Amino acid sequence: MAKESGRKLIASNKKARHDYLIEDTVEAGLVLTGTEVKSLRMGRATLVDGFATDYNGELWLEGVHIPEYTQGNWTNHTARRRRKLLLHRHEIDKMLAKAGQQGHTIVPLSLYFKDGRAKVEIALAKGKKTHDKRQTLRERQDQREVAKAMSAHLRQHG
Repeated sequence: MAKESGRKLIASNKKARHDYLIEDTVEAGLVLTGTEVKSLRMGRATLVDGFATDYNGELWLEGVHIPEYTQGNWTNHTARRRRKLLLHRHEIDKMLAKAGQQGHTIVPLSLYFKDGRAKVEIALAKGKKTHDKRQTLRERQDQREVAKAMSAHLRQHG
């Protein structure tokens, strides 16, 4: 079988970009069991409640839901178990130092296969206040209205 190449998206966390202000992103590998990889290859995972924590100086991904593999047997994995993130020491130290600041956390943005290996894009993020979320929605709405007005104008005078 030929080794796959390129990037195949499994899941993305759109809610994270709405709830947080993304400051820094990094790609990390994941330590997975066989049934987890098979379940991911079927394109099933949820990142919405995911976050990364420090455990003995290492980063661990928690709250990410990878459903049990349907053809799995007694060796099947637990859906919401803690999974180790594979990063270089300097990347871990940098993320943990910034995540220790007030209001900062580490959240997963997307989960994908890159050249046959499962990768997760994690981000250092700062929680948005409710008024910030409303401001973001208002800006997006304004941009939509401008685009609609421009296209209507072009249709009339085009």
